[in-house]
Amino acid sequence: MNWLGFLHKKIYLQLKVNKEIYMKANQIYSSHFNETITIKRVLGSIKGDDKTPTVIFFGGIHGNEIAGVLGLNKVISTVKKEAISFQGNMYAICGNIAAIKKNVRYNKVDLNRIWSKELINKEQENNISEFEEQKAIYKVIKEIIRNNKGPFYFIDLHTTSSDSIPFITISDSLNNRKFSSNFKIPTILGIEEFLEGPLLTFINEFGHISIGFEAGQHFKESSVDNCVAFIWLALVTSGCVAKKNVKKNNFYEQYLSMYNETQEFYEIKYRYVIKKGEVFKMLEGFSNFEKIKLGVTLATNNVSTIKSELKGNIFMPLYQEQGEDGFFIIRKISKFWMHLSKIVRKLHLDSLLKILPGIKNYKNNSYTLIVNPKTARFLATEILHLFGYRKKIKKNGELYFFKRDRKITMMS
Repeated sequence: MNWLGFLHKKIYLQLKVNKEIYMKANQIYSSHFNETITIKRVLGSIKGDDKTPTVIFFGGIHGNEIAGVLGLNKVISTVKKEAISFQGNMYAICGNIAAIKKNVRYNKVDLNRIWSKELINKEQENNISEFEEQKAIYKVIKEIIRNNKGPFYFIDLHTTSSDSIPFITISDSLNNRKFSSNFKIPTILGIEEFLEGPLLTFINEFGHISIGFEAGQHFKESSVDNCVAFIWLALVTSGCVAKKNVKKNNFYEQYLSMYNETQEFYEIKYRYVIKKGEVFKMLEGFSNFEKIKLGVTLATNNVSTIKSELKGNIFMPLYQEQGEDGFFIIRKISKFWMHLSKIVRKLHLDSLLKILPGIKNYKNNSYTLIVNPKTARFLATEILHLFGYRKKIKKNGELYFFKRDRKITMMS
């Protein structure tokens, strides 16, 4: 372990020992803010002078990631205490309450891996708490959409097990890109290609803006501060709060941008999946976004060492017991490619794909392409990314690609 990795681990363990943030029954105590928060599904809400826009924040979708819960409570308290002029509406939704009470990522299944229409509508027989949490959250989301006006912005607040600068994750739609471009922090595209059932990918399928914010390492006070800064900036960006009414707005902008002077976009190129029964252990000392070389040893399991299959940047190395994502490898996307893809999509040139042999729409669904595997051999995945098709699954011998730019539809 290098000295920086040793220092990170020492700070992490010290924070856990000192219990700056800890759970007791259904409450979270934070010595950082010297306050206790009672956990409930809707942590708080604000009704502004106008009916639009509506911003919905999530905190604690993973039970051991409560910086977002603390940040949301702080911002809502400040708005009310200082009577800050507010337009539109804001809601703060608590995620996996049962897991938060135990300070674990999840109890039985990952709440951020089960979001699909099929699973929401399916009757579960095993009394798994995460499915109950999912149905409760979905009910609240539908009620908010039914009783408020858009545009709707969905923002999910997370932290990581490794040391990390703040960053954003989005499904690669133009409206997500536009919103996230207001923040000078790294933005990761394409995570929906590697994960099944994330909450924000599900919401994006209804056409709404949905972005994830990763504030830093679990238990760090700076992660809570990062959440507070990002929440305020998101409220300003969405139009809920005027910049002049946020006392520390310039500080918040500078505070987050000190990690990265300009926004850079990355895409995920590789994911290491931890298999059932595998004893995975990430080598100590890796930080998020750290550059790695091809063939460098990253982790071990109960069989062998695990080496990098690509060069790039390490992304979200796993330093906790729960989770099936050992690590990802990402690479920077050129500004030219980002600009070109924007032009191609705005001109709706994806219709050109459909005239190629071996490519067709799925049952007149303009968001789904069926691609013959033979055609896929000659059609680089990057080309489909250029036209806005990110998600890929294999079914009945054919490849299905899903478009991320969508019109807004109602949730059933």
